[in-house]
Amino acid sequence: MRHVIALDVGGTGTRAALVGLDGTLLHEERRATARERGPEAVVASVLGLAEDLRARGRTHYGTAALAAGVAVPGSVDTARGVAVHAAGLGWHDVPLRDLLSRRLGGTPVALGNDVRTGGLAEARLGAGRGTGRFLFVSLGSRVAGAIGIDDTIETGAHGGAGEIGHLVVRPGGPPCACGGRGCLEALASAEAVGRAWAVASGRPSADAADCARAVEAGDEAASAVWRAAVAALADGLLTALTILDPRTVVIGGGLGRAGATLLTPLRTALAERVTFQKLPAIVPAALGDTAGCLGAGLLAHDLLATADAVRPAVAQAPR
Repeated sequence: MRHVIALDVGGTGTRAALVGLDGTLLHEERRATARERGPEAVVASVLGLAEDLRARGRTHYGTAALAAGVAVPGSVDTARGVAVHAAGLGWHDVPLRDLLSRRLGGTPVALGNDVRTGGLAEARLGAGRGTGRFLFVSLGSRVAGAIGIDDTIETGAHGGAGEIGHLVVRPGGPPCACGGRGCLEALASAEAVGRAWAVASGRPSADAADCARAVEAGDEAASAVWRAAVAALADGLLTALTILDPRTVVIGGGLGRAGATLLTPLRTALAERVTFQKLPAIVPAALGDTAGCLGAGLLAHDLLATADAVRPAVAQAPR
């Protein structure tokens, strides 16, 4: 069966799959990234996993993968196929596309940012499907976004479109990993909520999921932490609505798993802030942790579709 390789590289593990050209999930697995051994070991882990998947495809499905798609965190130069910067992996200017293609015997490879790749999956297969215009917001250890237009994702002139986490919502506020202060990410990420709740609860190991459970149990201190994060998120989304005018906002990431505990007060807070802006539907992401891997498969599929579209034109070109 004809298929592609899909890889979603995370801070601690890489999700991987073989996906048929009809979208059928043929095989999936997860492997540790070996981050503790340094950035070169992470690259070696990803290359080794891709090679193993290629061999599995030959053995079980009678042919090697036709293409591969890989989603990675941080800044990505998709045109050059370079992972420009991924702090959690220690990567700087890693030519991952070419490294993978060589390891896979010349197989074409597409490289994308993890959140935008996840947004692509939500656009075509998940909560953004059929909405026309949507904003995908991932509330994980960081806050990032993807701008959906029909079944594509807007990447921007330099590959940085959708970085909603670095909108300044509290000028002079807490420091952000980007070097700024008062960014949305520093106030409304799962990591930020977890830090705030650890201090408020006096439990250093407490995290955002603990805070959500305490909110649901009626704990007032937890509710105060939660309200502050929701207010910051609503302020950031208001700016995004003003600029982008999306029909739908899709909320994903670890904090998004809180469901109505997050979405109900968020909808209220945003409704209180809009003036002339049109209030979008605010819905949970549909694909969860599988979005990045599914999106990577779509990147590979698109690569094949582009190649197929170019071949007739090349064949018919005058000599």
